[in-house]
Amino acid sequence: MVITSGGEARKLMMARALYKTPPSCCWTDPPEALDPVSEYEVYRRFSHISGGRTSVSHRLASCRFCDEILVFHEGQIVQHGAHEALLAQENGKYAELWNAQAQYYTE
Repeated sequence: MVITSGGEARKLMMARALYKTPPSCCWTDPPEALDPVSEYEVYRRFSHISGGRTSVSHRLASCRFCDEILVFHEGQIVQHGAHEALLAQENGKYAELWNAQAQYYTE
């Protein structure tokens, strides 16, 4: 029996999912249980890791590296575009959500 840490188990799970080359990936929380350096590497290489597949994630940090982002609110698409364009819409839902998560890193 091999015992791994939560982060190592998470890396193995991601590798197994990507090895099968699915047409899309649903990332519930890609960096969960990873140390900060591994989390940085996952996000830095997110587009390469996703391999051009459609990816679904609720973690806004992973959205930063996507070509196009669809923002859902109450079951409807309320915004779409690239990270910088969505963030520039200061009253938009994406900027609201981004700033809510980022507040803990900027204070």
